[in-house]
Amino acid sequence: MTEPIAITRQGQVRGVEKAGLLNFRGIPFAAPPVGPLRFRAPEPPEPWDGIRDATQNGPISLQAPPSLDLPGGPAAQRPMAEDCLTLNVWAPATSGALPVMVWIHGGAFTIGCGADFSGRDLAARGAVVVTINYRLGPLGFLTLPCFADEQGRFTNFGLRDQVAALRWVRENAAAFGGDSGNVTIFGESAGGMSVGALMASPEARGLFHRAIAQSGAGHHAITLEAATATARRICEILGVSPDDAAGLRAAPAADLIQAASKLETEDMQHFIGRGRVWKPTFAPVADGQALRALPISAINGGDGSDVPLLVGSNADEYRALVTVAPLTEPEVAGRFAELGLDGKAAFETYAEARRERGELASPEEIWQAALTDHHFRVPADRLAEANAARGNPSYSYLFDWKSPPQVGLGAYHGFEIMFMSGIYRLFPDQAGNGPAADALANTMMDAWVAFATNGDPSTPSVHWPRFETGTRPIMVLGEKCYPTANHREAERRAWDGVIP
Repeated sequence: MTEPIAITRQGQVRGVEKAGLLNFRGIPFAAPPVGPLRFRAPEPPEPWDGIRDATQNGPISLQAPPSLDLPGGPAAQRPMAEDCLTLNVWAPATSGALPVMVWIHGGAFTIGCGADFSGRDLAARGAVVVTINYRLGPLGFLTLPCFADEQGRFTNFGLRDQVAALRWVRENAAAFGGDSGNVTIFGESAGGMSVGALMASPEARGLFHRAIAQSGAGHHAITLEAATATARRICEILGVSPDDAAGLRAAPAADLIQAASKLETEDMQHFIGRGRVWKPTFAPVADGQALRALPISAINGGDGSDVPLLVGSNADEYRALVTVAPLTEPEVAGRFAELGLDGKAAFETYAEARRERGELASPEEIWQAALTDHHFRVPADRLAEANAARGNPSYSYLFDWKSPPQVGLGAYHGFEIMFMSGIYRLFPDQAGNGPAADALANTMMDAWVAFATNGDPSTPSVHWPRFETGTRPIMVLGEKCYPTANHREAERRAWDGVIP
C-alpha cells in the first residue's frame, strides 16, 4: 500500500493506493457551513498549506439516527458535525482522462452520507468515482425569508451543496485522472430525486453531462409555501421567531435536529403507520431560483439540462418502506380515488393485470404495487419520456432481482445499489449469490460505466434499447437481463392524467 499525492486547487492531499486503485477521503469542497454560514449557500473552500491527510472519512451531516435499518445498510452511526461538506474519490492508478461519476446518496433528505457508498468496483472498470456529503434536514432545507443573502437565496442549501461539489469536480477532476468535460451524476432515492432536481436547476447547468436517476425522478419537490410552513412549525417548537435569523443561526444544532425529528415522526404516521403516500418533510424546494418549478414541469418546459439519461425503479420498492395492514377492495379503491384515479376501475386494472402474470392480487398486494408505481415507476417513466421528447438519449430499467426468502422483501427500495456497486458479495445471506448474482452485478456495473463513458449503457454483452414513447422499452435487470416493451402497460395507463 502506497500513499499517493494529488494536487487540487486548494492544496495537496494524501490518499492511499491499493490493488491499482487510488482512494482519497474527507476532502473539503466548500467552507464549513457553521456560524454565520449556517443557512447560507455554500462558500468555496479555503486553501491550505502542506499536504492534507485524505485517508479518513470526514464527519457526516448532522441527522437523527435512522429509524429504518435495511439489509446492507450502515452498521454503525458515523461521526457527525455541521462541518460536513467533504467528498471521497476512487480512481484507477492510471493516466488519462476518465469519465467521472458523482454519487448523491439517498435517505429522504434527512439521513445518509457519501461514505456509505463504495466506488471501488466502478472505479476498477475505468471511472473516477466521487461520493459527496450535503446538508440534510433543517440544516439543508429550512426555508425562511429571513435567511436571504445578497442574491435573495434563502433555501435549498443542501441542493446548492451538491452544485458546489460539482463545481469542485469541474475544477479538480484532472488531479485524479478524471475528465471534467465528462461528468455523470447518479443517485438513489433522495439521491435520484436530487438528480431530477439538478437536471432542472439553472444553477447546475453545464456542470454535468449525463444523469442516472435510481428510484427517484422529477416529481419530487416541495412548494415554497409548504417548505415555509414546515420551517414555521420548527420555529414554534424551538421558541424562536421565524424572522430571527441570528437566533436560528445561534440555536444548538441538536435542538434543530430534534425539532425536525418531531415533525418527521408526525408526518411519517401517514406513511409507515397508515400505508399512505409519502410526503417528505424536507426536500428540494421550488424557490424560483435553484429550482424554478417542479423538476418534471421544468424539464417538460425546456428549462433544464439537455443530457443523456438513465432512469429506473425497483419492482417492489415499497415492501421495505411501509407495512400495509389488512385492507378490503373498497378501502383500496378509496385510496386510489384519493390520488385522483377512478378508484374501482384502477383496482380492477391492477387485479386483472396481476392475475394474468400469476402474481398475488390481494387488496394489500395491489396497494403495495400502486404505491411503488405512484412514487417510483410512473415518475421514472415520465422523466424518460420528457427527456426523450427533447431529443436527448434516454434509457429505462426495472430492477427485479428478488431478495432471498429469509429477507422476503422482493426487489425492495435501495436493493439495486448492492449489485450496481458490487457490495452484494459482502452480504450473501441478504442479497443472494452464485453465477446469476455475479452476472447481474457485472451487467449493471458495466452498463453504468458504459453510460458514464459515452451516454449509452449498452455493452458488448447486453444491447440496451433507447427509450421511445411509442413502445417504451426498458431493460429488466434480474435473474436474466432482457429488454421488453410496454412493460406493465395497463397499470401505467391507469395513472394517465394524474400527477404523482
